Amino acid sequence: MNRSNSHDRCCGPASGGGLGRRGFLQMGLAGFSTLSLPGILRLQSQLSASDTQPHEKTAVIMVWKPGGCSHIDTYDPKPEAGSEYRGPFKPIATKVPGLQFTELLPRQAAIADKFTVLRSMRQTAPGHPAGSMQMLSGDPDTRDKPKPKYPDWMTVTNFLRSQQGERTNPLPRYVGINPPLEYNGPAYLGEAYSPFTVTGDPSAPQFHVPNIGLTDSNEVQRLQRRSTLRQNLDTLSRAFDRYGELGALDQFEAQAMSLLTSPATKEAFDLTKEDDKTRDRYGRNAWGQQLLLARRLVEAGVEVMTTSLSGQLCGRVGNWDDHAVNHHVFDALKFRAEAYDQAVTALIEDIYERGLDKRVLVVVTGEFGRTPKIEYSPSTGAGNASAPAGTIQPGRDHWPRAFSNIWAGGGIRTGQVIGATDKRGEDPIERACSAGDFLSTIYHHLGIDASTTFIKDFNGRPTPVVDHGKPIPELIG
Repeated sequence: MNRSNSHDRCCGPASGGGLGRRGFLQMGLAGFSTLSLPGILRLQSQLSASDTQPHEKTAVIMVWKPGGCSHIDTYDPKPEAGSEYRGPFKPIATKVPGLQFTELLPRQAAIADKFTVLRSMRQTAPGHPAGSMQMLSGDPDTRDKPKPKYPDWMTVTNFLRSQQGERTNPLPRYVGINPPLEYNGPAYLGEAYSPFTVTGDPSAPQFHVPNIGLTDSNEVQRLQRRSTLRQNLDTLSRAFDRYGELGALDQFEAQAMSLLTSPATKEAFDLTKEDDKTRDRYGRNAWGQQLLLARRLVEAGVEVMTTSLSGQLCGRVGNWDDHAVNHHVFDALKFRAEAYDQAVTALIEDIYERGLDKRVLVVVTGEFGRTPKIEYSPSTGAGNASAPAGTIQPGRDHWPRAFSNIWAGGGIRTGQVIGATDKRGEDPIERACSAGDFLSTIYHHLGIDASTTFIKDFNGRPTPVVDHGKPIPELIG
């Protein structure tokens, strides 16, 4: 598929590289006064404007499981398969008649009527980079690349919505909490549309997000004085602003100032504002507090939220890549199951209890599943969920041909099961869905028609945001 073979209709030019919006947020305007005229012109060349139709400010929370989660050991158990396939976990009933999960997910089983399971997801790339790029940007290439060719759906959404006028909410439109950034990014849209990134463990007592909601009045006044430099440069810079694109720079500067000085931003990022019962309900660990912070932020007006469930709670290698050389796959799944089950359950329940279920879509997925057939290899090192080096242990390898993800909120009808895999979980036998379908569904919720929306690439060619797939009907609210 050639994404550059498209119609002339587009959403405007874009170019990449440089400082951009995220740079302003990170530098806190402190270095703005050092910009020369060439610097201003370079920023001008990075920013773009386009005509897009206004739409409802819906939001998406994507919970990413980097490395790929075993579908057979979670949402698509195969108790009748041979022992070399099925794994040790028993199936359990859920709140949806006839739907079973494995015993690792009792909390999610109890609220299965509040989300929909898609069991027939598939893509065609066997590696983590290409698989992630297929799922997040729609790139059909099966080869692993060092950086993405196309922008991911998160930056596309941020870009398109940024063209709709000044944002009055002081919070960034796109936030990532320990987000999946390794194999995706803005590509030709440029760093201006990357996320405002929050790192660290939100469950740690000393956790805080720096450079937001400043309370020192002297510091606020100092920043405001510096921001007047922008106004003083207007006469000169506008003479070179042939397309009026520096208006976008005004918007990014205003957002940076809002982040730095608005009490509302500090409030939204402050987990101590949640009562102890709620924090306990999500789990007093990194994953639980990441998802709680995600809910706080979308409730406060963030429109694109991403977070990765990675790190120490995953096991020795810090992700879901459960090859036998990395982890004892079944010990790893047990090791992370409680935190995962609790955090995702609390997030889904909260979305409905707080009346966010029409506006906010929650998607929980990874780039692929794991091999239905168990493999055995020697461990490469001891650690959580891994035996000492040289010990033969079970694992599951990459499997893009079939895997599961779950969807909640977004006004969709819940308690459904979409699709099915064969008796061993190797391939879909009903309602197979592609990465393009996955992306088109997310875009649809965000008010973006993926079939008619184009953005110009580095060469000025109108390129579709995704050139294959359609919204999955059962997941359209």
